[in-house]
Amino acid sequence: MAVIPHDLGTENISKLLWRYAIPAIIAMSSMSLYHIIDSVFIGHAVGATALSGMAIAMPLMNISAAFGSMVGIGSAALISISLGEGKKERTFQILGNQVLLNVIVGATLAAASFVFLDDILMLFGASEATLPPARDFMQVILAGSVVNHLFWGMNEVMRASGYPRKAMTMMLVAIGLACVYNALFLFVFHWGVRGSAFATVLAWLSVLGIQIAHFSSEKSFLHFRRGIFRLRRRIVGGIISIGVAPFLLNFCSSIVVAFVNLALQEQGGDLHSGAYGVMNRVVMLFIMICAGFNQGMQPIVGFNYGARKYERVVAAFRQTVFCAVGVMTVAWIMGEFFPEAVARLFVKPDDPQADELVAIAARAMRTVMIIFPIIGFQIVTSNFFQYIGKAWKAILLSMTRQMLFLLPLLLLLPPVMGVRGVWISFPIADSAAIVLAAVLLFRQLRQFKAAS
Repeated sequence: MAVIPHDLGTENISKLLWRYAIPAIIAMSSMSLYHIIDSVFIGHAVGATALSGMAIAMPLMNISAAFGSMVGIGSAALISISLGEGKKERTFQILGNQVLLNVIVGATLAAASFVFLDDILMLFGASEATLPPARDFMQVILAGSVVNHLFWGMNEVMRASGYPRKAMTMMLVAIGLACVYNALFLFVFHWGVRGSAFATVLAWLSVLGIQIAHFSSEKSFLHFRRGIFRLRRRIVGGIISIGVAPFLLNFCSSIVVAFVNLALQEQGGDLHSGAYGVMNRVVMLFIMICAGFNQGMQPIVGFNYGARKYERVVAAFRQTVFCAVGVMTVAWIMGEFFPEAVARLFVKPDDPQADELVAIAARAMRTVMIIFPIIGFQIVTSNFFQYIGKAWKAILLSMTRQMLFLLPLLLLLPPVMGVRGVWISFPIADSAAIVLAAVLLFRQLRQFKAAS
């Protein structure tokens, strides 16, 4: 059943946040768990070198996700704001533009990446050993790029238009299918990393059909209808202006990951890249839970900001920060006290490189996750500015953490401190980003107070 959009302006904030956040948390954390399971499957079915190849492919996967999130999240935020302003008719046009943009962007990105795939992977740190598995995986993923973008974009719009539980169900079905296909293609057919990629794309395609059926039904609050599939300059501009913040966040993250892999290759070798891949999968689980809270906050904040109910905007933000800080504190406990046990899940017990990979990953987690309890605040604040349409502030927070703070540290510290310099760059950059987020938030809250 859909949540009536007007309830966003009247119902209790806590009830709304949990109503929207729980399905999003389940969906996002399940997706992250799938990536962990995927890595575990590959580590056990193929080996440590394949895990390192997956880590090398990660930046290109993130770039694809960056373009997809730009359209999907930008469309969802614009729909929430339009509903808050009482412009329901405009939301139908946003839906049509979102579909067209996802097809155009997904197809263009896939075509360009195919032509230069080996060069891109080498640029991102692939070695002679890790290039083949990275190439095998990305060729299949790129072939399904349009399906991927449509799947994520429609899920974002489904959630923003009042169907958070249905959006969660779509995600869970996709993840369940991907796990089944993964086990079949890796352990029965022995297709290697290419089989894992096929499993992912096939799962997206299966669920995309259900999403299309949802938006094709006139019973849905927001649905396809004649005349909406035409690009409109103002809507495309609005989607991109809001969506450019998550785009830059993911894009910059991809660039940073490439520099991390290059530094790790230079200072340590393939196993260090593999350890980074393991750590990244684990960290992303908790970040995805925070992303679920952010997604729960998005329609509440967007609607009430559009309706000029700033006290409800601030209340939703505060409750989301509290939840995110709690999640990242759990991550800190795990990374500081149980990293070896976590890392060992990803390797075959009889793999001769297993002990070394586990030791490297454990050291990385203890360093990178040292200030995680307060990172939840920065994650929520960056998304908050995006959801109220303050694109430049969201962009600033996204850019500075990755490019202004982290990237220079990755260039300066590893030549002096070796591999440890790579890991210690993360908490230093995170600390600086938290301070900047606090300053921008303080100014925004003063503006709300003055306008109330």
